[in-house]
Amino acid sequence: MTVALFAPCYVDQLYPQVAIAALRVLERLGVKVDVPSGAPCCGQPPSNAGFERLGKPALHAFVKTFAKYERTIVLSGSCALHVRTHAPQLGEAGAHVSARTVEFCSFLHDAIGIERVASLGATCSRRVAVHIGCHGLRGLGLASPSELQVGRFDKVRALLGTVRGLTFANLARPDECCGFGGSFAVVEPAVSAKMGRDRLRDYDGGNADMVVSTDVSCLMHLEGLARRDGVALPMMH
Repeated sequence: MTVALFAPCYVDQLYPQVAIAALRVLERLGVKVDVPSGAPCCGQPPSNAGFERLGKPALHAFVKTFAKYERTIVLSGSCALHVRTHAPQLGEAGAHVSARTVEFCSFLHDAIGIERVASLGATCSRRVAVHIGCHGLRGLGLASPSELQVGRFDKVRALLGTVRGLTFANLARPDECCGFGGSFAVVEPAVSAKMGRDRLRDYDGGNADMVVSTDVSCLMHLEGLARRDGVALPMMH
């Protein structure tokens, strides 16, 4: 089976090294990967800003591009959730793509498995704060949200646990929103920045020396705030 890898527009334009690294990981795991160029965006930004009609052409292009694949791996929880939620509105092809779209960490955990990921032999001597984007956490089930009385699980930590030398910072509010929220950061900049700085203080309180997140958009927001405040805290997808 050949899977498709989708790099969201902000990854493609601002953080292409993330897509390159993800491709290398998948190939080292023996996965055959295509990176088709027909869909530069899933249409989420205009849709979430209240202009769903303007986002539909991008979603149509996404469905058309990825309809032939049995699995589409997305490097963003928010983009993956947008496709899974809205693509079924576009008919049979849209429903097909929706059902077969999966976020990167979820694919590694569920389809590849922890043992095979561990066989990569990754090492990193860091104390990391883990930030799972809200869409991935509460929309895609990458981990159990703290507000729900359910059994505890965390696919992201399980994956990171295969990295030798890596330890985890204990956070006071481990799954709180970073405040980015796409257009929310534009229309409510003061609230967005306050939420982000709250997260940075929590990371500092946990003695983290790196932040690892499932979403580059969250890292982009946190990295900008840290840079403005003179905080030297590396961010990694």
